[in-house]
Amino acid sequence: MTEKFYEEPIDAYLPQNGNHGYRVSRYELELEYRVASNRLAGRAAITAVTTEARSRFALDLSQSLSVFKVFVNGTKAARYTHQRGKLTITPVQRIPAGGALAIVVQYAGTPRPIRGPWGEVGWEELTEGALVAGQPNGAASWFPCDDHPGSKASYRISITADSPYYVVANGVLTHKRVKASQTTWVYEQPEPMATYLATVQIGPYQKQRIEAAPGAGRVPMQAVLPPRLRVRFDHDFGRQPQMMAEFQRCFGPYPFEVYTVVVTDDDLEIPLEAQGLSIFGANHCDGVRGAERLIAHELAHQWFGNSLTVRQWRDIWLHEGFACYAEWIWSEASGGPSADAMARSAHQLLARRPRDILLADPGPRSMFDDTVYKRGALTLHALRLALGDTKFFALLRDWTARYRHGSVSTEEFTDLAGHYAEAPLRELWDEWLYARSLPNLPTA
Repeated sequence: MTEKFYEEPIDAYLPQNGNHGYRVSRYELELEYRVASNRLAGRAAITAVTTEARSRFALDLSQSLSVFKVFVNGTKAARYTHQRGKLTITPVQRIPAGGALAIVVQYAGTPRPIRGPWGEVGWEELTEGALVAGQPNGAASWFPCDDHPGSKASYRISITADSPYYVVANGVLTHKRVKASQTTWVYEQPEPMATYLATVQIGPYQKQRIEAAPGAGRVPMQAVLPPRLRVRFDHDFGRQPQMMAEFQRCFGPYPFEVYTVVVTDDDLEIPLEAQGLSIFGANHCDGVRGAERLIAHELAHQWFGNSLTVRQWRDIWLHEGFACYAEWIWSEASGGPSADAMARSAHQLLARRPRDILLADPGPRSMFDDTVYKRGALTLHALRLALGDTKFFALLRDWTARYRHGSVSTEEFTDLAGHYAEAPLRELWDEWLYARSLPNLPTA
């Protein structure tokens, strides 16, 4: 029987991303980065299990990085090709279904962002340092991977960089070693993480601890930022501990071991999300808390997007609609306009816009459109009005607990919500998720 190599896309929104035939359980990345020359050298050890017998396997990896050696299951170098963003590997021996697949890739090059319909994503140079903004398909700009949101694995990320620079990656810093003019930083991310949420942040930063607020539990919170921004940061981000307490009350326990905020020395157009981290630009420290709704939005992504990650990008409202609704929850909790007032203002805004996006399947070019954010949040508010506050927030806590560190879909959320409703919710879902016309909001 002839073996197939051109299968159906794993995700229709990103048909070139993701690979068949295996499931990754762990990435161990050993990286060395030269800031002045933007030169990256890496060794990626990937642990996986095959899901079918085949003679070849593929990984996503940008063409700006050159591959030098590939090993499979500890044997001598495997044959490989690297074309059009795919590293295709042919092991010496065919591996049966359910077999161990341990791949080691040695590579180097000048990392560059990946161009797509959403601009450039991935590894990006800063004025002094670098950042990774991986959503939705930027992971392949800096390491070989199975790059789609349903592929979650644990990580160890080791980065060696010039000693004046502070380096941040996902998870907990477990080891730091200084040798001559370089420092190696080792981070462990034990909770499963989608590839687009993996990140490295390098810059002239200092770390400071953020004191927890009552009700925030024992979640360690810290900031990494240029010293010049510290005074503004302390004011602009000063209510983060209260946010953490409020969101844990509404959404359930914080799902990771630590929460880190990075502020770059450069301005950024928008904040960036990563697992266990949020990344802001210097412009988000304006001294007047002008970015506070964005601070709430990025923190909420730790539950909605990072712990609970969509299997398919068409369900992106489960990330962005929930994070947008968290902005409204925080507005009310912090003494600003109520969530209901924010919802009605957003509804008036959407009523003036074209009705051309289907929330449950917006299409790849519209998946980050502001309509997805606002209409997603309005869908949740309509659900809250239908269920009442007690059942609504019980549903959210059940949702985050039941699928903690897992992959989710719209159907799973609507099915779970049905258990909290006294009457069928089909009309609500049909109007808000599966129709383009804008329904009226029920009265509060």
